[in-house]
Amino acid sequence: MMIDLRSDTVTKPTEEMRKAMAEAEVGDDVYKEDPTVKELERAVSNLLGKEAGLFVPSGVMANQIAIKLHTKPGHEVIMDADAHIFHYETGAPAVISGVMCRCIPSDYGSPAVEDIEAAIRPNIYYNSRSSLITLENSHNRHGGTLLDVDYTQQVRELADQHEIKMHLDGARLWNAHAETGIALEKYAEPFDTVSVCLSKGLGAPVGSVLAGTWEHVNRGRKFRKMLGGGMRQAGIIAAGGLHAVKHHIKHLKGDHVKAKYFAQKVMESPLIAVDLTRVQTNIVNFKLAPQIKAADFVEKAKEKGMLCSEIGQNTIRVVFHFQISEQETKDAVKITTDSVLLLAQ
Repeated sequence: MMIDLRSDTVTKPTEEMRKAMAEAEVGDDVYKEDPTVKELERAVSNLLGKEAGLFVPSGVMANQIAIKLHTKPGHEVIMDADAHIFHYETGAPAVISGVMCRCIPSDYGSPAVEDIEAAIRPNIYYNSRSSLITLENSHNRHGGTLLDVDYTQQVRELADQHEIKMHLDGARLWNAHAETGIALEKYAEPFDTVSVCLSKGLGAPVGSVLAGTWEHVNRGRKFRKMLGGGMRQAGIIAAGGLHAVKHHIKHLKGDHVKAKYFAQKVMESPLIAVDLTRVQTNIVNFKLAPQIKAADFVEKAKEKGMLCSEIGQNTIRVVFHFQISEQETKDAVKITTDSVLLLAQ
């Protein structure tokens, strides 16, 4: 049995979730007639403290609709240099919205407020306009790091001074909430729009929700259709997301415990380095000794029964989820340490 730590997107629907999906009441969502989709949108927007929600097929679509809502062609979007929107969304901000990304380096995915302020374009006719700031919580490429709520409020105050909107890529916002106990609504409060994913740690098969005002959702519905995201009897998949929101958030803290255990154990090897300050949720990024290539490690680990991701020449990412057991976590430690020993010879 392969231990799959490539991502929490590999989670599969539970039997209870499959039952909920099979029994879901459905309608045509393009006509706004699917009751299960509506229930999911209400449930998620209520948790986030927003007026309304829009169910979409993917987190990428949710983020791109948000960018489209808050910008015009030629505008600039300010974000962390390691943002998912910049690295993993196929250049969509430029293609779909005609905007540029202004990327700011940071240590933990929280660009300094003064650096954000310095990146805002002066209001001069020949400049692009800075119209949107996006942040990510938890932060994927930084290893699942969390945003501080006081920090996001400071960014909000800066944004208001310059009449700039804010969007949160909250694909793993559920993990931030599970780790800190801070309400989802509190995390979402400073942002005009928030996207959350249902198909990562929550275990639904597909889907994200974009939350904001009714005006955002009504306009966003048109952009969703434009991007091919209008679905018909979508209640079948929405039911999976609804079940996940109701029943699977409670599992996330355990995923964090497994990630921290793994990180602490593998760093006992002199061939592995882990920055424990970054292991805040369910993601562990670890560096291999210089003589070990990440691509070779991925292959060796696969031979021994573990799947993981290469995210740099010497860097590996593993992601824990509720379908990885404690024993599998221990087995993953052994596979990791055994693999580096073999590769270092």
